[in-house]
Amino acid sequence: MKIITFGELLMRLSPPGYGRFAQAESYAAHYGGAEANTAITLAQLGHDVDFVSVLPDTDIGKGALREIRKWGVNTSHVLQQGHKMGLYFMEKGVSIRGGNVIYDREGSSFCSIDASTFSWDDIFRNADWFHWTGITPGLSAGTASACRSAIEAANRRGVRISCDLNYRSKLWNYGVAPEDVMPGLIAGCDVVLANELDVAKYLGVVPDKKDYELHECFGERSYAFISKTLAERFPKISKVISTLRQTLSATHNLWSGVVYNGTRFIHGPVFDINNIVDRVGGGDSFIGALIHGLSRYTEDEKALEFALAASSLKLTIPGDYNILSENEIINFMNKENVGRLSR
Repeated sequence: MKIITFGELLMRLSPPGYGRFAQAESYAAHYGGAEANTAITLAQLGHDVDFVSVLPDTDIGKGALREIRKWGVNTSHVLQQGHKMGLYFMEKGVSIRGGNVIYDREGSSFCSIDASTFSWDDIFRNADWFHWTGITPGLSAGTASACRSAIEAANRRGVRISCDLNYRSKLWNYGVAPEDVMPGLIAGCDVVLANELDVAKYLGVVPDKKDYELHECFGERSYAFISKTLAERFPKISKVISTLRQTLSATHNLWSGVVYNGTRFIHGPVFDINNIVDRVGGGDSFIGALIHGLSRYTEDEKALEFALAASSLKLTIPGDYNILSENEIINFMNKENVGRLSR
């Protein structure tokens, strides 16, 4: 498929190993960002992917562009203007200590965009799919209006639209409440990845005790309530996906997911992931692999299993994005050479 993703590419700075910010004398640099991470996953799986963004016209911005180009992502729609690249600092969690993120994105080149920055009708020419996340409209009024313009243009051209709602509590600082922005954007989507925090913050809907059900591995969860709430409120949505995570420690998680297709719930297998190498980007690799799975398989069950397998493997890879091939993921699904040396 021809796929468009839209969002901010960031530089991630982390203390070496599992050090804390207060201990850092140097920082390791990686590039990433939810929509760029998804684009890289899809490019590795054989799709024609365009990433739309704005980066500063500096050596750092040019270096970031080279990084995503080398993974097969087209960047011809990335504008280079301004002087600041968005940053985030991350302490990696380990064992019983969780991770921590500090953003430095205000005033970045990307945050200065508005509804007129991109020629969306040109960008969506011959496109099949558009993916965005709830992170982008949380950055500024301009990024929110650019999201709206993109969604409207994609719908005019009949492009299928997916969104990872991705609420971030450390964003949305520009004086507008998320519930005043997000419903109008969600309404234009076909496939939505959501959890109960997203729905609470974006729609003001909080499940009651009666809305929870018992999952055999993950305890009480409200994914059925979330899915039906979104599907009933936004008729265009054809699928709602919820990921399920049980955090046994920062480096040991149980991981699964559920797809609601409007008539039934499809439950994925549970992956027990010990010794997580890098927690960032797991959800981005999941949605990217799910988009691929929906294009490759006729059954939602197989698409969901593929996405869960891909995102489980991503957690063993340093950095923000997944660089696995389709064959590697399928071999893992088939339990071929799991954990063994290939030679």
